[in-house]
Amino acid sequence: MRGRVQGVFFRAATAQEARSLGLTGWVRNRPDGAVEIRAEGARRNLEMLAAWAHQGPPAARVTDVEVEWSEYAGNWRDFAVR
Repeated sequence: MRGRVQGVFFRAATAQEARSLGLTGWVRNRPDGAVEIRAEGARRNLEMLAAWAHQGPPAARVTDVEVEWSEYAGNWRDFAVR
């Protein structure tokens, strides 16, 4: 995600949303000012997280979301904030 996405509790809100959807993975701030999310789970729930990410928490102003899909690998046991 790009826009005003750092310093607005975006990572914490993402983790809460992902956990509520039963997803595993992580979210982190990138040095370039973007936020990166890696998540695994049911396709429908991943689509719901991607749709949520277009808006994010109330203080965020998301201007761009890039989504990449890949095969499920079972890499994570929970959803973490990095």
